[in-house]
Amino acid sequence: MKILLTGATGYIGKRLLPVLVEAGHHVVCCVRDLNRFNPPESLKKNISIIQLDLLDKATLSNIPIDIDGAYYLVHSMSASRHYEKLEHESAVNFRNAMMQTNIKHVIYLSGIINDDNLSTHLASRKNVEIELGKGNFNFTTLRAGIVIGSGSASFEIIRDLVEKLPIMVAPKWLQTRCQPIAIADVIAFLSKALFNEKTFNQSFDIGGPDILNYKNMLLGFSKERKLSRRVYIVPVMTPRLSSYWLYFVTSTPYKLATSLVDSMKVEMVCRNTDINSILDVEPLSYQESLKRALSKIENNEIVSSWKDAYVSSGININISDFINIPQFGCLTDSRKTTFNIREECIERIWSIGG
Repeated sequence: MKILLTGATGYIGKRLLPVLVEAGHHVVCCVRDLNRFNPPESLKKNISIIQLDLLDKATLSNIPIDIDGAYYLVHSMSASRHYEKLEHESAVNFRNAMMQTNIKHVIYLSGIINDDNLSTHLASRKNVEIELGKGNFNFTTLRAGIVIGSGSASFEIIRDLVEKLPIMVAPKWLQTRCQPIAIADVIAFLSKALFNEKTFNQSFDIGGPDILNYKNMLLGFSKERKLSRRVYIVPVMTPRLSSYWLYFVTSTPYKLATSLVDSMKVEMVCRNTDINSILDVEPLSYQESLKRALSKIENNEIVSSWKDAYVSSGININISDFINIPQFGCLTDSRKTTFNIREECIERIWSIGG
């Protein structure tokens, strides 16, 4: 089967691609900048690459007519304050393009949207689901909450906070409940749902077996790392201040931090987990998800990172060659030089910082 993969350079797309190839599919990878995509040699004979910007209708003609299935894995959350408008336009353009092909099944990865008071981000995801569902093709939505895996935005935020802050004075949204899911399980659901008639024209919540609040998740990470951490909830921390808290302590850009804070105030708990039995997936626990993520980091086996999907197309394709994996939440910048005045140099080094 020929599968169209949008978001091929993103966190989910990079991990889903080899699974689809291993299943015997030919994958058409969609990228905005052809220079940014450098797949492993082992995959190249089973993939083709097209330039596609869903906000540029001129590039939609690059989509092959003979595709059988497609994954919609794109979002504009960190691109603009008006990302909901961009996401709506992208969804409409994608839907219309699919209706000009032989598509049999489209799968969309969304967020859990069961709360009555959705954030702008989650409301936008819901709107995308509605627009894609208007197509004349079989459509499945998988709704996930917090994704835990090496390189995922949620995991890296948790890791940054716990590794760097022995004591946390935190906003009250840390008491919000969610149902985290391992990245391996997300990929399993996505791959197994493809062309499965039991999933056609339905929406499913996907999550792990544990329902936790964000404070529990932070303490769970500290337990896994054998770190003593204290978290104190204060009711007076504003959303703006919460965004700065994430921005200054973690590697999260401010626009993304703002969107995340808005969404973290919304409960993301599965209404049911029928999809588990339909696709025969038994999700990992939160602690097991952490173990796997930390193991991947320790062995430098990070397949993808949330930072891979840069909005700018001018980033060096080999940027990963210049990135060191932080050890225990700290990035070390090591430089070497040769000098002959040993005593004087050592004295100056010890005087750094007063």
